[in-house]
Amino acid sequence: MTLTALLITLIIGAIAGWLAGLIVKGHGQGLLMNIVVGIVGAVIAGWLFPMLGIGMAASAPILGTIIFATIGAVILLAIISLIQRA
Repeated sequence: MTLTALLITLIIGAIAGWLAGLIVKGHGQGLLMNIVVGIVGAVIAGWLFPMLGIGMAASAPILGTIIFATIGAVILLAIISLIQRA
């Protein structure tokens, strides 16, 4: 992985984690945790969406990646929230 790809991954992870924290109330964790949540969310989305037959639009790859990672991060935060309630 090149330095540019790593930086893009970290930026997309931070954006996706931050957006997911806004969507799922009470889960703002700071920059580092936003990056982690966003990257894990992207992994979840990358695994789940192809199984559901959902593909990313080729016309806007960065925006699509942010949207998919955000949805994956929201799923992750929802699961964490459910576990913490139990």
